[in-house]
Amino acid sequence: MTQPEAKERAVKNERSEPTAGRPEAGAGTDPATEAFVGHRNLLFTVAYEMLGSAADAEDVLQETWLRWSGVDLGTVRDQRAYLVRITTRQALNRLRTLGRRKESYVGSWLPAPLLTTPDVAEDVELADSVSTAMMLVLETLTPTERAVFVLREVFALEYDEIAEAVDRKPAAVRQIAHRARGHVAARRPREHVSSTDSRKALDAFRQAVETGDLQNLLDILAPDVVLLGDGGGVKQAVLRPIVGADKVARLLAAGLGRIPAGSSFLFAQVNGRPALLLRVDGELDTVLTVRVDHGLVTGLYAVRNPEKLSHMRRETALSR
Repeated sequence: MTQPEAKERAVKNERSEPTAGRPEAGAGTDPATEAFVGHRNLLFTVAYEMLGSAADAEDVLQETWLRWSGVDLGTVRDQRAYLVRITTRQALNRLRTLGRRKESYVGSWLPAPLLTTPDVAEDVELADSVSTAMMLVLETLTPTERAVFVLREVFALEYDEIAEAVDRKPAAVRQIAHRARGHVAARRPREHVSSTDSRKALDAFRQAVETGDLQNLLDILAPDVVLLGDGGGVKQAVLRPIVGADKVARLLAAGLGRIPAGSSFLFAQVNGRPALLLRVDGELDTVLTVRVDHGLVTGLYAVRNPEKLSHMRRETALSR
């Protein structure tokens, strides 16, 4: 994607964000609208966990609403399940398109960060499922595996409901779920990490920036730590993963000196976890999140692509 195209889409997202994927406020209180609005946060969460893109999740919700508004509600037994089924099918279609788009993406692809409401962090399982580290694990699944895993493990849908959503037999869905669970278990963070541990790691990074002393940061980097940067070809970022504490530390040492004077690092809740926001001249420049295993940082994730930062302007409510 060229820089002008990225900017144009970012502007489009910013303008459409408040009402995208839902009826306008005050648009009426008919049963279809009430049901959609009542489940909107859930549907957005389903789409986002499947896609890793807030903009694409909003587009899926718009498509879901268009289809839902034409449904005869008298034929619907369970409105929540029906809406989730529509959203899942639209997300699967979008996920296959997104996969082709990622093949030509410049540099590493990271999920778009979300500035989440405080209650997301309080739901430990939900926060874990939308963390950057977990979203990257979900990227290693096939589209159908990802849909089945998310619907079963995060939203606790029954196998027959999932089967309708992914157009498979319940027995096949059970096999897919088993395979996906094993795949995820081998790659997901090895333990639940408290917000305190994540904040400690990010605080060490911030202190290294402010003081120029990288020792505190080196003390918490795992030997096999991986640094990923996502600039989307619009902002400068590492194009390939940087692996190893020494290499990561050297790169950070070189990069810290290029941060403009007057820039600031602020803590925020991103995807239900502590994160650091770098602001340059008052504008959001980078969102930094971490993966922590056994007290050491095993993953550093820096998103700089302006298109992906558009949903950091306001809090996003997620639900299960």
